[in-house]
Amino acid sequence: MQSPFGDWLPEVVVFNPMRFEEAQAIVLAVRELKTVLVNAGAMERGEAQRLIDFVAGGVSAMDGQAECLDEVTFVFAPEVIRLRRDRGPEASGD
Repeated sequence: MQSPFGDWLPEVVVFNPMRFEEAQAIVLAVRELKTVLVNAGAMERGEAQRLIDFVAGGVSAMDGQAECLDEVTFVFAPEVIRLRRDRGPEASGD
């Protein structure tokens, strides 16, 4: 399918990891230019933190971006995607 992006189509992948060993698959998905949403809520807190730290480091090494959405939900994007968070009217001082 042809798109404004050429042969590449933006894709969002959702991960609900249960174990730290899934961290590598998340980093590989970002390397494949996919935006990844990770909900680590099913993991033990310490292991979830370890997974998020690993993924954030790998994505950062590829010049990607990370955004924390809440305590257990994160979004990771490759450098070709621009993440921008709408902070709402209270953030603008109105």
